[in-house]
Amino acid sequence: MSVVTEESLIDQLIDDLLAKFPPKTTAPQEFLGAQFDRGLAWVHFPEGHGGLGLSPKFQKAINERIFAAGGPNPVMANPIGHGMCGPTVVEWGSEEQKTRYLRPLFTGEEVWCQLFSEPGAGSDVAGLSARAVKDGEEWIINGQKVWTTLAHLSRWGLLLVRTDTEAVKHAGLTAFVVDMHAPTVEVRPLRQMTGEAEFNEVYFTDTRIPSAEMLGKPGDGWRVSITTLMNERVSIGGAIPLRGSGTIGLATRLRSTLSYESKTPVNRDALMKVWIRAELLRLTNIRASQNRRLGVPGPEGSIAKMEHANVNKDIYELCVNLMGMEGTLYSSYEMVRPKTASSYESLQKSFLRSRANSIEGGTTEVMKNILGERVLGLPGDVRVDREVPWSKVPRN
Repeated sequence: MSVVTEESLIDQLIDDLLAKFPPKTTAPQEFLGAQFDRGLAWVHFPEGHGGLGLSPKFQKAINERIFAAGGPNPVMANPIGHGMCGPTVVEWGSEEQKTRYLRPLFTGEEVWCQLFSEPGAGSDVAGLSARAVKDGEEWIINGQKVWTTLAHLSRWGLLLVRTDTEAVKHAGLTAFVVDMHAPTVEVRPLRQMTGEAEFNEVYFTDTRIPSAEMLGKPGDGWRVSITTLMNERVSIGGAIPLRGSGTIGLATRLRSTLSYESKTPVNRDALMKVWIRAELLRLTNIRASQNRRLGVPGPEGSIAKMEHANVNKDIYELCVNLMGMEGTLYSSYEMVRPKTASSYESLQKSFLRSRANSIEGGTTEVMKNILGERVLGLPGDVRVDREVPWSKVPRN
C-alpha cells in the first residue's frame, strides 16, 4: 500500500482543482471558493476552514502553481481581510465565526477592514477611547476610528474597543466583528495627496453588536490586536520577490531607458545603493519566512516592515529623479474612491503613495522602539501610565 505524502496530497488537490475549475473559463469567486473547499486557501488553517492543518511552508508552492495556471490572486480584492483579519478570525474566532466568515473573505465576496487607530490613539493603540457597554446579549459601541483602509467597500470590520475603563489601558480592550452596513456606522473619505480616498474615518453611534461577535473574551483585545498587527507587518513588508524584481526592478529598467548622457555615474551609484538594500531586505524576508515555518517568529517581521518602508520610498524617489522634469507631472488629483488598496498607475503616483509606507501598519518610529527594546535590549520609553487605570490617565 503506497503512502500518500503531504506533497503528493497537495499535488492531487491542485490537479483536481485545475481540472474541474479551469482558471481561464471559471469566474474568480467560483475558483477561489473551490480552492478554499480543498484546503488550499491557507494550508496551515484547520480542515474545513480553508486549510489542511499542514505547515505554512507549502503555501508558496501552492500559490505558484495556481498563479502559473492563470488562477486569481485573492489578496488583490481583499488585502486587509486576507492578510490580517482571516488569520485573526481563525485564531480567536468561534467555530461559528470561522464557518461564517472565512470562505467569503477568501473569495472576495465580503471585503474586510481593520478598525484600530483613532485620532488620539495611533502609535499608542492601547490608549484608544472608543467604548463598548454591555446591554443584555449585545454591546453598544460609540466612538471614532481613522485611517481605515477600504472601509467604504467593507462588509465586515475587525473592531477594537474599550470595555473596561478601570483596568490598565492594555487590559481593558475587547475585539469584535462589526457589520459595516449597519445604519449606525458612518464612513467618511480621507482624501490623500494622490487624489484617492483609500483611507476613511468611521463613526459608531450606538452601534449594537451581538456578544457572539466577540473575538476571544472580554479583555482579550490587546492579544487579538497583536495577532492582527504581526500579520499586518508581515503582509506589508514580508513579500519575497525574485532577485532584482519588484520595485527595484522598475528602477533598474527605468535607468536602462535613459540616454547615454543621462546614465551618469551619480545615478548609477544611487541605483546600486538602493539595489543592495533591496537585496538585503529580500534575504531578511527569506530568513523570517524560514523562522515562521519552524514556528519561531522572530524580530524579522518588524525589521522587514520598517526597512520595506524606507527602501520603497527611496526607490520611488530615485525613479522620479531619473525621470527629470517628467517626474514632476502627475495626471490627475481627481477625488476617487478606489476599488482596491494601493493601485499604482504611474511612477509619480507610486512615489506619492509610498509616503504612507512609513505610517501604515505601525510607524517607523514605533518599529525602531520595538527593535531597540526587544532585540537590542535598550531601555524602554518612560511609561507613566503602565499601572494606572485608563480612566485616570490624562487625555486631551
